[in-house]
Amino acid sequence: MRETEANSQRYSRIYQLMQWRKYKEASEEAMKLIREEPEEPDAFALMGHISLRMSNCGQALHWSDEALRRDPEHSLAWFVRTNAYYDMQNWPAAKEAIGHAQRFDPYEPHYYFLLSNISNRNGKFAEAKEYLLKGLDIAPENALYLANLSYIEALLRNKAESKLLSAEALRLGTEEDHVYLYLAWAAEQRGEYDEGMNLLKDAIRLDPDNKQIREEFLEALQKSYKLYRILLWPGKQLRKMKPWQVLICWIVLWLVFRPFVLVFIILYGITHWVTKLLVHVKVFGWTRRRS
Repeated sequence: MRETEANSQRYSRIYQLMQWRKYKEASEEAMKLIREEPEEPDAFALMGHISLRMSNCGQALHWSDEALRRDPEHSLAWFVRTNAYYDMQNWPAAKEAIGHAQRFDPYEPHYYFLLSNISNRNGKFAEAKEYLLKGLDIAPENALYLANLSYIEALLRNKAESKLLSAEALRLGTEEDHVYLYLAWAAEQRGEYDEGMNLLKDAIRLDPDNKQIREEFLEALQKSYKLYRILLWPGKQLRKMKPWQVLICWIVLWLVFRPFVLVFIILYGITHWVTKLLVHVKVFGWTRRRS
């Protein structure tokens, strides 16, 4: 009994270290558990979870494999596995892993969130919405899911619904950086560029070290130049088409409007790099090497 209670306290301490983002200390504690209990799947799954938090997807897959070898139905190991494949952008493997994971943990809403994002990336916005609504059936007050749904509604051109969902997500998730990130994307899709910029500023305020948020903020600054937004518009329309439709459009444009296509490509390249330079100067100032 005392041994079980002691182990429970050790696991709680590791989770606390993860919450504090002290991943090195957490991994050291988890490795001690693995050495002491080499056949215990919980320790291996936890080590995989720590590796995932450290963005080491290869190690996350390794430790989840070890956990699943000892317990093929281990829910945390499957959670780690699906997220590792998702972070690696291996969509087929992620979807396959989610299928297995949902057999053992059918009420985990995060899997619907991941499926929604995969469908979104493939331009299947209606399908993405269906997945996310299933996740919201399980967790109706999840601010991140509501923010993502706001983004999807904006992609589907349902601006009024997107705005309502945005307000609800902000009410529930005022201290969640990724809520602001998704809502910034939604605002951009609605054409509300100033609103999107303000939301990204809030996201950076909450997590200034997040690489993705910093990159999105710099990109938003670049899009604040109207000419650059105009030149991005054709690309946004092409992303909504199927691959064969994109190919046909490019062939027709090249054959019929070749000089205009060449001018557009040159103008886009110049505008992209000029606005990028202006953003760099605006954020970081002029930098020069000292001799």
